[in-house]
Amino acid sequence: MAGVSEAFEAHLQTGVTTLCRCWAVVRRDGETLGFTDHDMDLSFEGIVFRADTGLSALALQQSTGLSVDNTEAIGALSDAAVREEDIDAGRFDDAEVRAWQVNWADVDMRWLQFRGKIGELTRTAGAFRAELRGLTDGLNRPLGRVFQKPCTAVLGDGACRFDTSGPGFTVEVLSEDVESNQFFSWADFAAFEPDWFARGRLDVLEGAAKGLWGNVKRDLASGSERRVELWEPLRAMVAPGDRVRLTAGCDKRFETCRLKFSNQINFQGFPDIPGEDWMMAVPRRTNVNSGGSRR
Repeated sequence: MAGVSEAFEAHLQTGVTTLCRCWAVVRRDGETLGFTDHDMDLSFEGIVFRADTGLSALALQQSTGLSVDNTEAIGALSDAAVREEDIDAGRFDDAEVRAWQVNWADVDMRWLQFRGKIGELTRTAGAFRAELRGLTDGLNRPLGRVFQKPCTAVLGDGACRFDTSGPGFTVEVLSEDVESNQFFSWADFAAFEPDWFARGRLDVLEGAAKGLWGNVKRDLASGSERRVELWEPLRAMVAPGDRVRLTAGCDKRFETCRLKFSNQINFQGFPDIPGEDWMMAVPRRTNVNSGGSRR
């Protein structure tokens, strides 16, 4: 078995083993949870693996090549471990999972058997069922450069390279009027142009929804008043007074990249690529044969 130490393999060869399973779940907000099917708590790598969570797992299905490794984890919902409100809020979506076989008599003797992420997660009758997807699952996504006019980068990522934390592009404020965790209004907002945060994001920094974020659909300004609408409601309560962070948005156009962010050198689109109407273009004396609209 790959990655198995000589000591662990020797323990298996004895025929009388003291083995259990341990799982570590790292949520996207950074919180780490540990679970084990042993009858006592275990601890290693700075993680306490709790024994009273009722978590169990089906047999791992692993193979060579590029096929997807998969399994399922089943456990009970509890305030101390996996809470229903955290599942509703999406805190376990795409959480990183590691699974070990561990010699509970000597936890330094262990084998990292699985590493991946949580896929589909469902809950019924006080329990949850989580699909675990292996690292090769990412190879199912199509990759490659897309030739199109709009930019293919995400604002602030490694391709864009723009620092969104600079002055004027990020602001932290206390929420005032919140409707359905989707509409945020302020009576007196800092001076930003209308639509400055459209297509940007809103991050919640405090309160019950801390760590959650949403994409901004509309950013409306009327005098000193401001109203921001998200594409979807946040899946946890945002109360007035909770601190949120707004980040400027980008509509992926070359003009926006140049005028709003002065980042045209890193523009990842092709603004001069001909459109589909170029196929219908005909020579004309009076107009430029650019493939644009014939009106």
